[in-house]
Amino acid sequence: MDLGIKGKTAIVTGGSRGVGRAIAHTLAEAGVDIALTYQGNKDQAETVVEGIRHLGREASAFQVDLANTDEANQLVDRVVQQFDTVDILVNNAGVWPTSYVKEMSLAEWDATLNVNLTSVFLTSQNFVNHCLEREKRGKIVNITSQAAFHGSTTGHAHYAASKSGLVGFAISLAREHAKDGINVNNLALGIVQTDMIKEALEKNQAYYVDRIPLGRVAEPKEIAEIASFLVSEKANYITGATLDVTGGMLMR
Repeated sequence: MDLGIKGKTAIVTGGSRGVGRAIAHTLAEAGVDIALTYQGNKDQAETVVEGIRHLGREASAFQVDLANTDEANQLVDRVVQQFDTVDILVNNAGVWPTSYVKEMSLAEWDATLNVNLTSVFLTSQNFVNHCLEREKRGKIVNITSQAAFHGSTTGHAHYAASKSGLVGFAISLAREHAKDGINVNNLALGIVQTDMIKEALEKNQAYYVDRIPLGRVAEPKEIAEIASFLVSEKANYITGATLDVTGGMLMR
């Protein structure tokens, strides 16, 4: 299927590994140039960039600490300086720390919300203004979680709160800019085979898999294909939606 996005440029935060890497690669396969962010592992990010370039697309990796509001605020401008424009924003980067509320520090709470929610506000705000200045349409997809609706029993209340915030934020942003041709949607993920949850799965795989009606953990490529559809020309009539990609953990 031709998604109609060949020649466009996308930012994929957290694009050096896991779901972000799969999204970046899948968009590149559809003809999209990629600006991906990473925080720590430059070699890992550059490997993704080289893979995308082998597909014949432009790609660059930007080191960004999304917990730092100044760095998050500068991301879109940095990408525009190099690529001239941005058409797609995928807010994928996130952290999943473990701490029960009774012992959680304010610093842990703030750090989680800064990466998972505040950085999304900043990147989205700058992306929207870029689109408005250029009088062009745009697509935003945020990666949220089933925890936004179910909460957490395993010490991730700050994560669940941040992901719940994404849902309300996306609806509001979609309402504000629907008439400007800027579509804003979320993907609510369940359990995906990534580094973020690898240790938890190794310790207690049955606990997690037994919660999934389809009976298995998702592969990043499966998520990437759905995200690519949501930012494509095939999804122009979808905005303000949260699409459940959870293997049935969410059924609404």
